[in-house]
Parts: sequence; structure tokens; C-alpha cells
Amino acid sequence: MKTSWRSASLVASAVAVLALTTACGQENGTTQPGAQNVGAAATASTAPGADGAGIGSGYGDGTAEQGAAGAEAAPAGKLAVSANAELGELVTDSAGRTLYRFDEDTAKPPKSNCDGDCATAWPPVPADDVTAGAGIDEAMLGEVTRSDGTKQLTVGGWPAYRFAKDVNPGDTKGQGVKGTWYALAPDGKKAQLADLPGLSTREDPKLGEIVVDKNGMTVYRFMKDTQWPMSTACTGECLEKWPVVAPVPAEDTKGIDLQGSTPNRGYVVFDRPDGIKQQSIDCVPIYTFAGDEAPGDTNGQGVGGTWYAVAPDGKPVGLPDK
Repeated sequence: MKTSWRSASLVASAVAVLALTTACGQENGTTQPGAQNVGAAATASTAPGADGAGIGSGYGDGTAEQGAAGAEAAPAGKLAVSANAELGELVTDSAGRTLYRFDEDTAKPPKSNCDGDCATAWPPVPADDVTAGAGIDEAMLGEVTRSDGTKQLTVGGWPAYRFAKDVNPGDTKGQGVKGTWYALAPDGKKAQLADLPGLSTREDPKLGEIVVDKNGMTVYRFMKDTQWPMSTACTGECLEKWPVVAPVPAEDTKGIDLQGSTPNRGYVVFDRPDGIKQQSIDCVPIYTFAGDEAPGDTNGQGVGGTWYAVAPDGKPVGLPDK
């Protein structure tokens, strides 16, 4: 993420603090380049504690059904190159299932480090009966002997896997999981998301238009935070589950409302009481969720009845009517 921004901190007098005459009501407001100049006033709250949820660990979904995993151990057959709108060209098996690589493996020499529960969630692709289809260079295909003695397909030296949660041909639910799993490109490299701005929006099938960060991860707001004056109730351990969105220059955004509900106020950097600088939209501090494993996940939506995805204008998405 780009980190070029300009900070302008004003020391407010006691009268100014009481009057709350400046934007967002925080003590140290930082204006983003390209946004309107905004001052600051009142002191941020440090209310402890926040609602959260348990966060998964390991390799993805260690609870994949054994029957499904067994079925996915079938030979890949004739490999093909599939065009994905977001990831570009990636390798699929004869059934159209996406093949993946694991960052903790090695390609030179080829070695798989995914066994046990990992291999249940990410079934290795057998090397038996694999052939190169259109767009696949046969010289890129090989095999590696796993710890159990079985032969696993390699592409460009990288051991190949399927993902147990990919049910339909063309699914890419394993892309970016835990920051270590990626779809295989025909040359064995990672198939990557197209470059995204620091903050932009995407159309979610359930939530509508929501804000995402440069990695395509969903952005959230905490309903216990306050907007006027801007303050945070997510501190300490809360930040392990809900990392703050670092400052993003206004020119590195697309589709974000930079004005806010009050003209010339909104897209500013929040100087948190713990010293961390956090981006805000319409003076609402924004976060990501550690429980979201891959772009497109919205596992943080509605957690504790206090965490919601963010609309381009900073409003919560899907907040239940009361």
C-alpha cells in the first residue's frame, strides 16, 4: 500500500475542545492529499474491549468432509488453461477444478510440506495419467514423491493441489487463503488478483456495493466507535482480530466518497490514542477482519451485532432495522 500522505496536527485550546469546531472531533486530524483540508478537536475515547469472534487457524478448512477429499484425489486427466476475470490464466484439471500451490512448499527441489489435516483440506493432485492440454507446456509438468510415498503432480516445480471447498468447475475459493495458497498459473507462478487501488469497491452478491482494501479484503466498521467526535472502542486484543486499515492517499482510491455526510469532512486519518494511524471514511474508523481468509470473504459481517461491512460513503451495510 502506498504510504505517502501529509499530516497537519493542530493543538486545540480548552475552549476549542468544548466547542468541537473541527472535523470528526478528533485531536489530531490528518488530511489526505486530494481530499479537503480538515482540522481536529476533541480527544479520542479509549474504551476497552470489543465484540469479536474466534479466528480459524492452520491451512484453511481442516474440517473438509473425508468423502469429498477422497473424491478429489482422482487423477487430474488432461490439464487446461482457464481464463479468470480477476486472476488471469490459471491451470484446471479435466473437470474444470482449479489447481493451487502452497507457499510453504519448494519448487527447487520440488517438495510438499502439506500433510495430515492440511492434505485433507488441500488434496494433493496425483501425478498419474496427467496430460498437457492446450496452453500447457508439457515441459512444465513433473512429479514429486510425498512423505507417504505417493507421487504428486508438479507445475513449474510446485506441487499441485485442489481445494476441498471448491465444489463447482471454475471455483477459486482457495485463492489467497491464509496468504499462502494461490491458484497455479501455467508457468507455475501464482495467479494474482489484478492490481487494486488502496481502497475501492466491489459488488457483493448478498451485501451489494462494499469497500475492499488493496488485497480485495472486505473493510468493516465497529458500531461501538463514534463518529462525532471520532473515537475508537477497539483496542488491545480487539486489534488482533480487527486490524486497522492504514492510511490510504485519496488519489489511491476508486469509488470512495471523499466528502462525507458533511461537505469537506470525512476522508481523514484518525490518530488513535494508541499511536496507530487509521484510515476513516466519513470520520468512521475502518478495519479488516482476521477471520476473512480470502478476497470476497465477509465472515466479519454482523459479528457480535456490532461489526458491519462498509458502504462507499462509510455507512454500515446490512445493519438490521430496529
